[in-house]
Amino acid sequence: MSAAGWARKFDTPIAIDDGAVLTTFRDAGRYVTALPKAEQSKPHWQTAARELLMAAERGGIMMLAEIAMRQALQAGKPKPAPAAAEQSGSGRRRPERPQRPVCRSSQAAE
Repeated sequence: MSAAGWARKFDTPIAIDDGAVLTTFRDAGRYVTALPKAEQSKPHWQTAARELLMAAERGGIMMLAEIAMRQALQAGKPKPAPAAAEQSGSGRRRPERPQRPVCRSSQAAE
């Protein structure tokens, strides 16, 4: 096991529900291994563990490990409601584009 690989930091620390923050791959690995076995066996946690291992020990893609961890942490939770501004857009409608006249020659090419 490469110590440097597990010491790598996420681009953006990952906040978890209990208020703790996962800053390194080691933090995330410990979090996953501390989960109950039934939880660890779920596909989203299997993916997160695999991507962490690949990134930390085999030069895998760090961003995949981070995304997998974030998705695993959100699995089973309802999606947040869109903000009011996103629901209504900017509140303004785009003006319709005027239609261009179709030019057709009066005589077809003979």
